[in-house]
Amino acid sequence: MRVTRAVVPSLFTVLNMFCGFLSVIHASRLEVESAVWFIALAAAFDALDGMMARLTRTTSDFGVEMDSLSDVVSFGVAPSYLAFKVHLESLDGIGVFLSALPMVFGGLRLARFNVQLVGHDKDYFVGLPIPVSAFAIASFILAHYDQVTGLHPAAAAALPWIVVVLALLMVSRIRYDTLPGPSRRAFKKEPWKFVFLVLAAVAAVVTGGKAVFPLFVLFILLGLLRAGVAAVRQIVKPAAGDSDEEAPEPRSADV
Repeated sequence: MRVTRAVVPSLFTVLNMFCGFLSVIHASRLEVESAVWFIALAAAFDALDGMMARLTRTTSDFGVEMDSLSDVVSFGVAPSYLAFKVHLESLDGIGVFLSALPMVFGGLRLARFNVQLVGHDKDYFVGLPIPVSAFAIASFILAHYDQVTGLHPAAAAALPWIVVVLALLMVSRIRYDTLPGPSRRAFKKEPWKFVFLVLAAVAAVVTGGKAVFPLFVLFILLGLLRAGVAAVRQIVKPAAGDSDEEAPEPRSADV
């Protein structure tokens, strides 16, 4: 059997999927920290498969579809099941429904992305990227979960709302920036993205991942803020255009 260069990125994609599966196994045992770190490892392999595809010049439609299937497992199924095991399981039927939302809406978001994809490089995503949603859920749980007492009561009350909001953002029309690849050109173009990545990495290492959630909240809010500013401009622009029109001369009243 001939081994081609295309095997290299596919190997990282499979490792991404396998890490998602391992995360589910650890979540089933309520080994929350291990479950979260396997989601993080899946994200690392997810970034590497794209980089390897570009380096080996083996980017293909097959790779795009395989990557999406892996992402559904690692960033859809894994965080959904983690949320279910740490708290949503206690809500019975509604808990099953809520915990499934990141998986279902994440799959819808990936399907839409693949249909709309032109080429293999984009400057932005339409809808919250599924890895960001997964990290937001996982980092929130990691920050507020205790192996003995479980999820903090306040965090348990907030978790259903966080899951719903993140699921809806994934299928929204709000634009979010793509994260850059490791290159000098990308750094010169948008250095703030690299600063964000470095801050996230440092926070993850120093705090054991427990201080990462605020950074993802910031990323999510930036997208919402930009969408709000764009909406206001669309409203103000026509109004300003109307005001620029020459006002008709007042007619004298009839005698």
